[in-house]
Amino acid sequence: MQKNEAIETLARHRGDAISVTTMQAAYPWHAAGQTASFHIEAVACMGSASSLGLGLALGAPERRVIVLDGDGSLLMQLGSLVTIGAAAPEKFFHFVFSNGFYESSGNQALPGAGGFDLVAMAKGAGYRDAVRFEHAAELDRELPHLFLRGGPMLIDLIVARDDAKPRWAGVPMAEMVRTLRHDLGSERKAG
Repeated sequence: MQKNEAIETLARHRGDAISVTTMQAAYPWHAAGQTASFHIEAVACMGSASSLGLGLALGAPERRVIVLDGDGSLLMQLGSLVTIGAAAPEKFFHFVFSNGFYESSGNQALPGAGGFDLVAMAKGAGYRDAVRFEHAAELDRELPHLFLRGGPMLIDLIVARDDAKPRWAGVPMAEMVRTLRHDLGSERKAG
């Protein structure tokens, strides 16, 4: 599937989830209009999206957290899988855009590309479940059911290589943190 097809599908099914993006998932998530509230990015800290998402899932356990990660980014901090598996946040959904390349730094092939299995790694690390999708239509059909099964769950999305120059959303981290704090604080006051 193309990355934009996966992004459109995730945007359709996001609901009121907190979203965490990293690297080359950030720009298309912005373009899909998904960053006005309950959103933060792990940009310039490659590999940290899943850890940031875990912290949010533990801090706001009543709200679904979706992490939009890349296979290259996740490889930078694979140990996060074990930490997430051990913490077992029920509303944590880890989407990994897998194309076998480091898009953000020029599309270099990942070490061991094609020789590792993120679904097996996540299951071995203690995730409740892990699945893989190669087609957007199948993801679209199954995603509501996956959310009902609970997490932590890794969803490996096999996407085509994107040869475009790296794109960045350009929103300062401090601004995103202020917005997310406001969103979460307003929700707690109302509840």
